[in-house]
Amino acid sequence: MAYLFNTPDQQSEMLKAVGANSVDELFDQIPQELRLDRPLRLPAPMTELELEAHMRDVVSQNVGASGRISFLGGGIYDHFIPAAVDTIAGRSEFYTAYTPYQAEASQGSLQAFFEYQTLICQLTGMDVSNASLYEGASSVVEAVLMAMRITKRHDKVVVLGSVHPEYRDTLNTYVRHLGCEVVTVPTPNGTADPNDIAKLIDDHTAAVIVQQPNFFGCLENIKEIFTAAKERGALSISVFDPISLGVLRNPAEDGADIAVAEGQSLGIPLQYGGPYLGIMACRKEFVRQMPGRLVGETVDRNGKRCFVLTLQSAREQHIRRERATSNICTNQGLLALRATVYLSLLGPQGLREVGELSFQKAHYAAEQLTGNRDLELAFESPFFKEFVVKCPGNAVDVAARARAAGFDIGPALDRFPTLAAEHGASAKKWLLVAVTESRTKTQIDGLTKAIRPN
Repeated sequence: MAYLFNTPDQQSEMLKAVGANSVDELFDQIPQELRLDRPLRLPAPMTELELEAHMRDVVSQNVGASGRISFLGGGIYDHFIPAAVDTIAGRSEFYTAYTPYQAEASQGSLQAFFEYQTLICQLTGMDVSNASLYEGASSVVEAVLMAMRITKRHDKVVVLGSVHPEYRDTLNTYVRHLGCEVVTVPTPNGTADPNDIAKLIDDHTAAVIVQQPNFFGCLENIKEIFTAAKERGALSISVFDPISLGVLRNPAEDGADIAVAEGQSLGIPLQYGGPYLGIMACRKEFVRQMPGRLVGETVDRNGKRCFVLTLQSAREQHIRRERATSNICTNQGLLALRATVYLSLLGPQGLREVGELSFQKAHYAAEQLTGNRDLELAFESPFFKEFVVKCPGNAVDVAARARAAGFDIGPALDRFPTLAAEHGASAKKWLLVAVTESRTKTQIDGLTKAIRPN
């Protein structure tokens, strides 16, 4: 990209147009203590040869997930990805043209999204799926905003304290200036008491948000919670783990009105914060309030099967901001394609096997780690593929011992300010452990040995 510069005269012209006297005045809103008061500390100039060698040296210090043994959890998991996922998703017709702005020229992409939506509906038991969102956290937010539009209640949302803390932080960021109160249900024992939740739901509540399995890996009494929500006219939002649906009830069976998820576990590799995949499905009566895009099937003038962009949410570039149903400007089509290929390859039986293996190996790992006598399960609730262990000291130290031996484990839960504030000193001792079908008995035994105190 060419370097674009502007002259002093052009700067003066732009400042005059916005009513500022100087460039510094444009940054008055930034507190002084947050501004850099020195030049950037850049190294001396290098030749192209030197710069390339330097950058190669920097990059060589990175270690990918495939180069280590991962027991990392908290929403992103090291599930096995069949080679066919990369092969198919890497084809040029998909890799370079995955957003159907010109639907008439994108039949292949539209069909792929239609198949994705079909698979998500089959997976969740819901009536309608959109063609994907950004990722898990923003999917939760979009579900809440959707619930507000449907119920016409804008005052209150009830969310369990066992929902991913970053999802809750994202929700608070979105609604803090909308006059909406986010009521958090305490979960000191890893799960919430449905009776406590029922007391918090009233005629002003737009939605109740439950994660199943929750952030701690525990299973909530979700059906009872959603029954209480329905009795007061609030919508039920289920935040699910796609892999868990190989063995657990789906969101529709639990009574959810809207189901959302992070789709990374469906054939998307571990990477630095994304891109990932936001999943959303709902009951058919709510489809016109669903954000994002929805692809439908029809026939052309010759009677041949074809696909169309049936619905897309009204966004800020379409209408006034306050009337927009979403701020989403695109979907995660390429990642949705990966999920489509992954689910197609596994099928119902394959997904069940992945879920069962993850469940069995996680419980074996829990038995081995807690048999160490230095660790114990933090919660007594049933769990699926991840669990929290309570460490004798600081969980960060235990994770460091594992890391030194080649095992990535965690995160330690005090890294999340929201959880640290809610659980106090306990959070410093809590370490999250996730076990997928990719882990072997030898690796689990090796982790157990690695974190034993010397």
